Amino acid sequence: MYTAGCLTAGAGWALARRLPGPAARLARAGAATAAGLLASSIAASWWVYDRSELHAFSWLDDLLPAGPGDHLVVSSGLDEASRPLAARWPGHPQRRVDLYDPATMTEGSIRRARRLVPPVPGTAAGRPEKVPAATGSADTVFLVFAAHELRRPAERRALFAECARVLRPGGRLVLVEHLRDAANTAVFGPGAWHFFRRDDWLAAAAGAGLHPVAERRIGGLVTAFAFAAPGPDLRSGGTQ
Repeated sequence: MYTAGCLTAGAGWALARRLPGPAARLARAGAATAAGLLASSIAASWWVYDRSELHAFSWLDDLLPAGPGDHLVVSSGLDEASRPLAARWPGHPQRRVDLYDPATMTEGSIRRARRLVPPVPGTAAGRPEKVPAATGSADTVFLVFAAHELRRPAERRALFAECARVLRPGGRLVLVEHLRDAANTAVFGPGAWHFFRRDDWLAAAAGAGLHPVAERRIGGLVTAFAFAAPGPDLRSGGTQ
């Protein structure tokens, strides 16, 4: 997409020099739009991933006041959560599952990410419909930039159902994703269509019997949800 953006910007400026007035203005506008989206998406990525509180996980205090407890980290090719979570809460038991499937997750970015950040030793392989964890065994399940890699709705529904199965009564599913909303569309342009809408995630959670209990915006462009399983609230000491 970045290559296409660069080609669009270059072609627009080149054509503008050879076209008559209205057409030239249209070509320049297209080139400026492409160049602007290239710059804004790079700046937004730098802000969110390098400068915001995202990877410090300090925002998690708003979603899990009691900490993650016995937690399961589910990734889809790139595990961005298990190491910082283990460092921040060293006394909380952690397990890890990776859903990476090279047959369906074919984007070059995932392959490069796995080479740069290989899975933590001991990470188990799983599938959306089969997460290798016992029923009712986790206080918290984390899906950090993992669920959107499942492009088929049936796979996402299956994954949420498995997360609900793994959670203890009152446990929480923490979902972290970009959303296909106005803010992300403004800075990522067509790239925002790789994300899903807020309503899509709420529907997936509801279909698994999980209900929203907290929500937090991170860096203006990332949304963290906490969905709770029915039962006493394990993560805040209250009652659902």
